[in-house]
Amino acid sequence: MARHKKQAEMEEDQPKLDISSLIDATFLLLIYFLVTTTIMPRESDVPMQLPAAAPSETPPEIEPKLIRIDATGAIYVGSGASQIPMDSDAENRNVPMLYEDLKAYAESAKSASAEPLVQIYVDGEASQQRVIDVLNALTGVEITKVTFTDLVDP
Repeated sequence: MARHKKQAEMEEDQPKLDISSLIDATFLLLIYFLVTTTIMPRESDVPMQLPAAAPSETPPEIEPKLIRIDATGAIYVGSGASQIPMDSDAENRNVPMLYEDLKAYAESAKSASAEPLVQIYVDGEASQQRVIDVLNALTGVEITKVTFTDLVDP
């Protein structure tokens, strides 16, 4: 009986992929995106002086500006019959009319040697993003004294 010798199977040459250059390119892209990305300031970094828990005995030096945000995201300035509608598009994060009104109010308050004071009334159904948009506008004109109120008739 003849014995058959099994021949050792030849190893197939598997093509290999050299990925060292791909790793270098990946790190270069990562560094590029890290360097070119602009970092937006967080909303919590807004420098606001919120009122104390107890009401103050002295009246403010200047009449506070009242800002009302309704359930649809529309912004009004003033109270009662003298309310002026400002920006009503809740999808638009910019509030140019409110910004200009606050800028004029801040300049008139500073010319009277008083610090501007703003009271904000927010409807319970209003989006939080709209409140942040108003706070960003206040920060843009450097108004830091802000009070949230619930004493306004909607």
